[in-house]
Amino acid sequence: MRSFLRTAPFASPLWPLRAALAALLASVALTALTGFADNAAASTIASRTFHANALERDWPYVVYLPTGYRADGTRYPVLYLLHGNNGEPMDWVTQGSLQVTADALIARREIPPVVIVMPQGGTDWYVDRKEKMETAFFSDLMPEIESHFAVADSRDGRAIGGVSMGGFGALRYTLEHPDMFCGTMLLSPAIYSGDPPLASSARRVGVFGEHQFDSHIWRTLNYPALWSGYFGRPWRVPFFIASGDDDLVIQAESSLLYTRLREANNPAALRIVDGGHVWPVWRELLPAALKYTLACVH
Repeated sequence: MRSFLRTAPFASPLWPLRAALAALLASVALTALTGFADNAAASTIASRTFHANALERDWPYVVYLPTGYRADGTRYPVLYLLHGNNGEPMDWVTQGSLQVTADALIARREIPPVVIVMPQGGTDWYVDRKEKMETAFFSDLMPEIESHFAVADSRDGRAIGGVSMGGFGALRYTLEHPDMFCGTMLLSPAIYSGDPPLASSARRVGVFGEHQFDSHIWRTLNYPALWSGYFGRPWRVPFFIASGDDDLVIQAESSLLYTRLREANNPAALRIVDGGHVWPVWRELLPAALKYTLACVH
């Protein structure tokens, strides 16, 4: 419009009215486009609670819904993420920048739009000891998600991951149920081929022993006890394994797990970055972890 006014040799008596109308229409269009852009950029983080029969109590979880999510639309792949010892589901968002990271990866089409579920794990280490947390995950949480959200209910639409204690849980669940997950991410997983080190919270949370740490209980629930069962089944799950280089025991155990998987011809990726057992490390690793882990979903 400005170009027209500058170059026209004559001005019509109606041009002020036309200009005002054009400006109004442009303003309305800009407002609509701005509103559309805001909506298009708005993924959702929601906190929900449901009754878990296995726990005999209400169980909270946090869910990430991607931009454009519709309950009556196409079913989305789903990723379950397990937090660390004494952490919170929202840690993935507030400390791990999960929402920003997922939004950016989806916008760049580096991962598909995905629903991400983050349950509260407390200090249960995701096993059936203090309470039936593992049973609740499979018998209560997964049916809850699959009945209330438009998510896949088959192996090729599910993935799982965890950080620290959550890595212990995610590895255990994958080895026990390779028919249920097509990809797994382990960020600084609290896994040990033998007993946990003296400084590990696994020795203090009252999970692996009634009154004090019991090595027998730990070894019964730890991943080496699940190894032969996993490799005796036909499914192979790709693992993304990562740690900070200052997290000395866990980075060594992560490397050992990676080596054992690769020697057994199981797909796996290993990343060791600068840093310790802290959220800045996991935040840095998250983009690569999501891309690798979700490459399997359809």
